[in-house]
Amino acid sequence: MKIGILGAGNIGATLARKLSAAGHTVLLANSRGPDTIADLAGEAGATAVPVAEAVKDVDVIIMSIPLGKIPSLKELLAEVPADVAVADTSNYYPQRDGRIPALDNGQTESIWVSEQIGRPVVKAWNSVLAGSLATEGKPAGAEGRIALPVAGDDSDAKKVIIGLVDATGFDGIDAGTLAESWRQQPGNPAYCTDLEADDLRRALSAADRSRAPQLRDLSIEKVQKMGPFESVTNEDLLNINRSLHV
Repeated sequence: MKIGILGAGNIGATLARKLSAAGHTVLLANSRGPDTIADLAGEAGATAVPVAEAVKDVDVIIMSIPLGKIPSLKELLAEVPADVAVADTSNYYPQRDGRIPALDNGQTESIWVSEQIGRPVVKAWNSVLAGSLATEGKPAGAEGRIALPVAGDDSDAKKVIIGLVDATGFDGIDAGTLAESWRQQPGNPAYCTDLEADDLRRALSAADRSRAPQLRDLSIEKVQKMGPFESVTNEDLLNINRSLHV
């Protein structure tokens, strides 16, 4: 498939590497222009392109930018055919994104995203730490393979994204409709805890919508108390997220 990735941060770059290695054609774009990511794209096996080219004549678009910047993509995506699957990897962190009243009042994040860009999305790859995404992928059927939830309303688009999750080294689990994707948002047991398939399904069922925002903010407080973020390891972040639900 031909895949356009919007955003070349840790998640976007890692997805570019993994999907290129799996045999897909990957176009990588960021807001600063292709020259700024040419070396990164080359190392990842992708092609650095302007943002407009990353959404042209592709089969899948992956949005991997901070949630607060997603509304800026509406015009860009307006002419993209309806049958192109659009994956949303974002999460709401008020400390980073600024306060978004609709989300503070309980709207499901990816429903808000869908409204902002004017088209359906599939929620995927939002619930895995960048370090785990980069290093913990395993072949299908391998013991201890981590599972990731995939939620959306279009069954065909969701099937495509589940297949791509598998290509990146993780079991893609159908997590239901987009309205149910709050279960994989920050502060819930399925979020960034590196669970295998059966445990992930139990974690999704155990999600508590009323407590998740407070637990999300508590996780940030715990990270901040550990000192400079550069010194916080992937294992530290896993332990913090897991500790919220003990």
